[in-house]
Amino acid sequence: MSGHNKWSKIKHKKAATDAQKGKVFSKHSALITLEVRKAGGDVNSASVLAAIDRAKKDSMPKDNIERALAKGSGAGGSSLEEVMYEGFGPGGVAMLIQAVTDNNNRTAPEIRHIFSKAGLELGAPGSAAWAFTKTDGEYIPTTPMELDDETGQKLADFIEKLEDQDDVTNVYTSADTPD
Repeated sequence: MSGHNKWSKIKHKKAATDAQKGKVFSKHSALITLEVRKAGGDVNSASVLAAIDRAKKDSMPKDNIERALAKGSGAGGSSLEEVMYEGFGPGGVAMLIQAVTDNNNRTAPEIRHIFSKAGLELGAPGSAAWAFTKTDGEYIPTTPMELDDETGQKLADFIEKLEDQDDVTNVYTSADTPD
């Protein structure tokens, strides 16, 4: 019975939840940094405060938020940029993948790899953007597609794989979502 004590179970469970929190916190940190840069270093702008509120709702520590604010104000060395990838997912669904990255030469191949593992291809700029209209910073499909259950499940699994990638912040699809 060696190795089967209560502490080892707690340790493994805590490690898994800490890894999930770390991913969420790093995404929030990147978004806060990007919003501060967009606002020209103004940490009191509406977009920065909204990003901070979203981070606080996910229980992001104050120290991490302050570090992200400082990095966005120019205290950090790397510069983050927002990039958009386009492609077609399972069932021919148009997809827009929004990411915040400090190295596009790393992020683009990672996204392309996720697409190729699923037997799909990442599209060229403009290949899927026509299927969306931008309203209030969100992308709304102009002509939503209906999917059968099997294709819908494949799409959900594919989106989950994309969102597991650290730099991806949002994934928009032209699939009709049931309300």
